[in-house]
Amino acid sequence: MEQQQKAKRIPYGMQNWEDVRLDNCYYVDKTRFIPELEAANRFFFFIRPRRFGKSLLISMLRSYYDVNKAGSFQQLFGSLWIGQHPTPEQGKYHVLYLNFAAFSGDLEGYKERMDDYCNIQFISFLRSYGFDEKAEQELNQRSGAANQLAYLADACMKTGQPVYLFIDEYDHFTNAILSDAATERGYKAETHG
Repeated sequence: MEQQQKAKRIPYGMQNWEDVRLDNCYYVDKTRFIPELEAANRFFFFIRPRRFGKSLLISMLRSYYDVNKAGSFQQLFGSLWIGQHPTPEQGKYHVLYLNFAAFSGDLEGYKERMDDYCNIQFISFLRSYGFDEKAEQELNQRSGAANQLAYLADACMKTGQPVYLFIDEYDHFTNAILSDAATERGYKAETHG
């Protein structure tokens, strides 16, 4: 008796590209655009309407460039266009991912929440790429996300390992603040002048 092939699912709302690939979901192959992205510029700002797959695209690019995922390349990308045409950049980066939807859009204490969130992500980054405890201690000696990010960039430069930074939902907390008239005034006072 022939086994029935499991029907593919529609990945509505899924943002983790590896889950889409490993859970037999439909995926429209956009990997042929990776060489075009690499040739076009070093900095990108993807602006599309909600639910157009920006987070899923970022997740796919993270998996493609991450040195820690290089061993999974065939499993994740082998049957796709880029699996047959990988670029020299594939699997060559330490990937730092920040998702600003992870904290609320309340104006009160937003800087502290952002600093705390980034610190957690920075520590996770150091651990996932094998930096020692001394690097973590040095990171924590710096106050604020901007100073800690500068430290990470410097630490990676010293190892010769390039970093790819992805920021998802960069405007999430700002949109939440601006949607409330009371916090909008406070936001403008905080950011203007």
